[in-house]
Amino acid sequence: MKKIIFLITLFISAVTFSQKEIKLDIADALAIRSLEFSYENYINTESSFGVSALFNLAKQEVDFRYNENVMITPYYRHYFTTDYAWNFFGEGFFGINSGKKEAIKDSGIYDVKYTDAALGVAAGLKYVANGGLTIDAYAGVGRNLFGSNSPTLVPRVGVNVGWRF
Repeated sequence: MKKIIFLITLFISAVTFSQKEIKLDIADALAIRSLEFSYENYINTESSFGVSALFNLAKQEVDFRYNENVMITPYYRHYFTTDYAWNFFGEGFFGINSGKKEAIKDSGIYDVKYTDAALGVAAGLKYVANGGLTIDAYAGVGRNLFGSNSPTLVPRVGVNVGWRF
């Protein structure tokens, strides 16, 4: 019983006292009319885990847009420097995505719906101000694993502005 109470206390203290961030990808919102929200929880000064949710608001007929209409992306980040203000990171992610892709069959163009999961990597830079403002920029790519109708590659690009608490 003492071990269970100790583990519950340790878990609650780790979640309660750890640093967290909420962010909005302003590059996607301004450039390609999509919203991407992120939540990040720090494990220690060198690593964190988080989840992003992308919602594409652009119409299918637009020249430049993501293929994905919705993408939920859990990720793990490792920070390579210990500088509080500026920090480089590497990221591994697993993105569950769904959307439409154009396909040509019988001399006609059709939109084919798909749902797939991508495994990928990204790298980036994060700035943290003393007051809690965070800005991070990252770029990476993932590969869809399961579907034949889905695009082969999934981009992971963004400039996030958020708040650390």
